[in-house]
Amino acid sequence: MCSVSASNTLLITFLACISTGLYGQQTYRDTTRADTGVAKNLPHVTIATTGYKEVIPSQKLAGKNLESLNSFSVADAIRYFAGVQVKDYGGIGGLKTVDMRSMGTNHMGVFYDGIQLGNAQNGQIDLGKFSMDNIESISLYNGQKSEIFQPAKDYGSSGSIYLRSRKPVFDSLRKTHVKGVFKTGSFDLINPSILFEQKLTQKINLSFSGESIYSSGRYPYRYKKVIHETRQVAWDTTAIRQNGDIHAQRLESGLYGTMNRGYWNAKAYFYNSEKGIPGAIVNNIWKRSQRQWDRNFFVQGSFQKNISKGYDVQVNAKYANDYMRYLNPDTTLLLIDNRFKQQEWYASMAHKYSVSKKVDMNLATDFQYNTLWSSMEGFVFPKRWTSLVALAGAADLGRFKMQGSVLGTFVNESTTVSGTSVGDSAAAAPAKKELSPALFVSYKLFPKTDFNIRAFYKHIFRMPTFNDLYYTDIGNSSLKPEYTHQYNLGFVYHKSLPGSALSDWQIQADCYFNQVTNKIIAVPKGGSQYRWTMINVGYAEIRGIDIVSDQVFTLPDGILFNLRASYTYQKAQDFTERKSGQLQSITYGNQLPYIPWHSGSAISSIQYRFWRLNYSFIYIGARYTGTNIPFNYVQPWYTHDLSVSKEFKWKKNRLKVAGEMNNIFNQNFDVVDNYPMPLRNYKLILSVEL
Repeated sequence: MCSVSASNTLLITFLACISTGLYGQQTYRDTTRADTGVAKNLPHVTIATTGYKEVIPSQKLAGKNLESLNSFSVADAIRYFAGVQVKDYGGIGGLKTVDMRSMGTNHMGVFYDGIQLGNAQNGQIDLGKFSMDNIESISLYNGQKSEIFQPAKDYGSSGSIYLRSRKPVFDSLRKTHVKGVFKTGSFDLINPSILFEQKLTQKINLSFSGESIYSSGRYPYRYKKVIHETRQVAWDTTAIRQNGDIHAQRLESGLYGTMNRGYWNAKAYFYNSEKGIPGAIVNNIWKRSQRQWDRNFFVQGSFQKNISKGYDVQVNAKYANDYMRYLNPDTTLLLIDNRFKQQEWYASMAHKYSVSKKVDMNLATDFQYNTLWSSMEGFVFPKRWTSLVALAGAADLGRFKMQGSVLGTFVNESTTVSGTSVGDSAAAAPAKKELSPALFVSYKLFPKTDFNIRAFYKHIFRMPTFNDLYYTDIGNSSLKPEYTHQYNLGFVYHKSLPGSALSDWQIQADCYFNQVTNKIIAVPKGGSQYRWTMINVGYAEIRGIDIVSDQVFTLPDGILFNLRASYTYQKAQDFTERKSGQLQSITYGNQLPYIPWHSGSAISSIQYRFWRLNYSFIYIGARYTGTNIPFNYVQPWYTHDLSVSKEFKWKKNRLKVAGEMNNIFNQNFDVVDNYPMPLRNYKLILSVEL
């Protein structure tokens, strides 16, 4: 494992570098001449994992290679990244959340076209809501994005996922582009979508996309529970998954413009769905009746311009309005019909100044305002004001590169009860002020060889969510933020061999050590098992290794073969101490729930003329659902997926036909215990581009 340096030493080093102004990232240039937000596809590369030009470890899926995966949603594609765990509750409409390096879902920032997606209520972004049809690239960064010219919020997460939607691109002969896709398959799936792009002027393009999803969510499964070690079968049965239907619609539009030494864009997004929640299979209950309605809407815009030599400005703004209704009509327990409404206002301004050809500095200030309303009896209506200020710098000193930042976060909250503002009284969480440093360095070991060593340290936190603080009879307004300390040491090696069978090869590996303190957990309230509350008592340590390898083979007769493999080892342990006089918890030293020791994936594709064959494999090792005892043991699982596609050209139009087969060996498995996943299933896809 990696050795861990003292955080004080790293902080002193970082502050010393700030004071001497040694930061920079790029040589001076007119930054608006190249749109860094547009994905650029390298020929024949299945997955682009960045080389020495980026200081921060990252992974990327883009373009045709992203499209070739058997991925229905963004969450499905993210499974192929090293160091990532996806919690999937089954089916097309099931909740899907992401955890990076075992620090928790709430420590992951998800950005859509450069602006963060928010959920102040529970802090979780359901990536199952984001279809792959309009996604151009997915990038994952450990620590933060390897670009200092960004809003302050981009520095505020332990890890980040950047989703980039498709942008219109026209040749000199066309002003209109239309693409229609129809998908059908298992679970009674009906999924049409359309994309329309129009060149309005020489400098302004319009994009509109829409999608409808219907699925009954019904699939057969064989459910078998085996107790580890004794190998005793607790139960073994076959059934049909029910109440997993989904009806969803997505509408999205964007305007993209360029100007002298700058560009701008504006986007509107709307998602609406009604779905069943099949729930967990417990106490011999195989069908649940809960329903959920979601309505998500946001508008956002970005503006970036080079004002003068060495000085650039970036402005971002967003308004989001989210509605969720949860219904449990089962009156044998308790009739629940809760509604929640969230609103978010966000604005950011960043200033980048090139001190020299090798040194860049960035100052970013953000403001965000969140509110939450609920129909729950006794609910307080929280409001949160968040101000962020980030000072960052980067230096490109040839073979040595470095990037550092300091983020200041200032949070104030108030609550309203019966129309009366509570403000700073006991009902509202106290004001919070946090200072978060980060330092990233990389060094190219040999002048003529693409072998780069990199390391970073980052200290960051996540705020308690509105549910943590204010959920009726459970929330605790005295909660402190949850902190992480991240340490990383790794390397990346890239070799290009033009003219040989193995034409391109890259391998990257990182070992890391993470600490999560003040972890927020739920405990019984007043000794009662029927009343719970949230407290800060948790502490976890995570040690791990990520390895990613990419190979590109150029074979005779124009055959291209791409292969990518990833492997992750994680030892994520609970080291929560008990109070004085109490017995040590039986979970002390245990592997954290749902974190496997070993996991990995493989992706390969063969392309010959207009044919493309893709194969993918995912392996998740043994895990525990809680205390590391035999009853909580979850068996390893793996899936094999296969797809084949062919493109046809007719005049200037393109037609594509594809077939997918998922879980081809019909394996029974749970990603989350008691939520069975589908067995073998298929999908047929017809795509027409005019």
